[in-house]
Amino acid sequence: FCPDQVLPAESLSTSLANGRVKLRIEESGTAARSPISVPGLLHQRALEYPDIPALVSKGEDGNWKSLTFKEYEASVRTCAKAFLKLGLKRYHSVCILGFNSPEWFISDLAAIYAGGFAAGIYTTNSADACHYCASRSRANIIVVEDKKQLDKVLEIKDRLPELRAIIQYSGKPHVDGVLSWEELMKIGSEESDTELDNVLKTIGVNECCTLVFTSGTVGNPKAAMLSHDNFTWNAIAITEYLEAGMAKEVLVSFLPLSHVAAQILDIYISIAVAATVYFADKDALKGSLVKTLQEVRPTRFLAVPRVWEKIHEKMLQIGSQSGPLKRAIASWAKGHGLQHYMDKMNGTESNTLSYLLARTLIFSRIKQALGLDRCVTCLSGAAPISIDVKKYFLSIDIPVMDAFGMSETTGGHTLSHHNAFRLEATGRKRPGVHSIIINPDEENQGEACFGGRHIFMGYLDEPEKTAEALDEEGWLHSGDIGKIDSDDYLYITGRIKELIITAGGENIAPVILEEEIKTQLPCISNAMLIGDKRKFLSILLTFKTEMNMETGEPLDELTPETKKWCKDVGFEANTVKDILEGQSEKIMEAIQKGIDRANTKAISNAQRVQKFQILPRDFSIPTGEIGPTMKLKRNVTAKMYEDIIERFYKET
Repeated sequence: FCPDQVLPAESLSTSLANGRVKLRIEESGTAARSPISVPGLLHQRALEYPDIPALVSKGEDGNWKSLTFKEYEASVRTCAKAFLKLGLKRYHSVCILGFNSPEWFISDLAAIYAGGFAAGIYTTNSADACHYCASRSRANIIVVEDKKQLDKVLEIKDRLPELRAIIQYSGKPHVDGVLSWEELMKIGSEESDTELDNVLKTIGVNECCTLVFTSGTVGNPKAAMLSHDNFTWNAIAITEYLEAGMAKEVLVSFLPLSHVAAQILDIYISIAVAATVYFADKDALKGSLVKTLQEVRPTRFLAVPRVWEKIHEKMLQIGSQSGPLKRAIASWAKGHGLQHYMDKMNGTESNTLSYLLARTLIFSRIKQALGLDRCVTCLSGAAPISIDVKKYFLSIDIPVMDAFGMSETTGGHTLSHHNAFRLEATGRKRPGVHSIIINPDEENQGEACFGGRHIFMGYLDEPEKTAEALDEEGWLHSGDIGKIDSDDYLYITGRIKELIITAGGENIAPVILEEEIKTQLPCISNAMLIGDKRKFLSILLTFKTEMNMETGEPLDELTPETKKWCKDVGFEANTVKDILEGQSEKIMEAIQKGIDRANTKAISNAQRVQKFQILPRDFSIPTGEIGPTMKLKRNVTAKMYEDIIERFYKET
């Protein structure tokens, strides 16, 4: 079927589409496991668990419908045969543009089965950005969800000379020449298995199977090449570390599949442990996610920090509307919940009677209301999550653990565990995964470099950038500033490229200061530090506001938490406009006091924020300040608010 062969290779890295790399197999332990290809892993699970539901989605009638692992693999093979018939060539890509669905998974794996590359494109991308990804990955086929995404492809298709077919998997295409999902699968069903089986025999586990476009904040994204072994080894290693049960796990797919974190969890970990994946509604990030969680009750759950923050804000809002007795009981329970986990973190187990009582009477109801009553592991990834939010969830017996990684580490690198965590760490070393700090300063902070079988192959067609990222010994230079403590916990304190170097030569990592100000001012959603080549630091601030559920754009309306904060400091406000037009001294004084409190933790005068400005709207993906993985696009945002920034320094 598929020989799971390691093809000859001379280097640990490559930038060639048909390149191969040496595998970093170790002599013992997790990293010594025999390699297996992506088709090999799915085939193995289909043989072992043929009747276990693999993919579950809602039909047009609103009822759940499922594909078993046997049907899943059969669908992938049918789709792969169709791709080959339509003209997918070896080492060319199938680009996928749409929301999470069984068709997304099947298209992704079918591209790999057929000897091509799977390449997800963010649905928020413009037509030109889609063209860049499709052109860079040499797309033969593009799979889109609906008319909205199809229109982008129709706009650029004449500039893609290698494009052979376009498929729309939801709804009927509105133009000729675009295949529906049903037409695609019919083509595949009429083809023999011979060509596909011959292709499968040529695949090496040390060849590229997927291209992940890195969400760079400057310039065009790079196409990170991930091998079969990158995905299959890391998926199996993570499941072992988290002690996942075979054919017992339930997941919810809702994070963008063009992001490596969603791919490693939703597609590969689910196959590794024969998990059942439920697909959330398309508007999951706009409000329907909790409803899906209540229906599905997942056993493992990964979300970006903003999702956890939204749940946190909603819970605080509900709590503020409770009567005095309920609030007192909740405060008592949360106190014991947090103390339990603080003791656990410090190595002194604290199953006190009060904690056990709170868990039985209070926490179990909260978890049930959120749909997390069966959830063994809750993770936060893709961006830093604030310590305050972590503490809140610990206090209600929902330990939200950090998952740290990059596209170049095939998703998860270090992971926190509810039995092994530190509040400020991004996770702990796990078997087969290596971290070192190079050129450390007096505080033992330096560039974090990573090693292991999950380290990517290189950037497609970019040998210089590949050489910058991967040194001759195979260490990935992350570009992150970090340190490792004596218990092997990794702490990431900033990005080398994000470092602010003041006019006085002081090096400042902005994230630490930004997070501290947000901690001191719970009304603040985003904070962006300014000061590169400047005499002093200033900061741009946005209030927490409601979001347009249709477009994802921030509204002028303040969140209930922010309205309460304004009222508490002595100013009634419902909108950002109310605050800016009112020019309330009380609001400005309260913000200044929060900044002053944050400044007390600065290690030098140069690291104190001297000026601030409230912006008229929050940052968001549609308005351009934030990228699709929720990372702040600092250069773009600085350009947007250039006039305000210049005023900071002209007035001195």
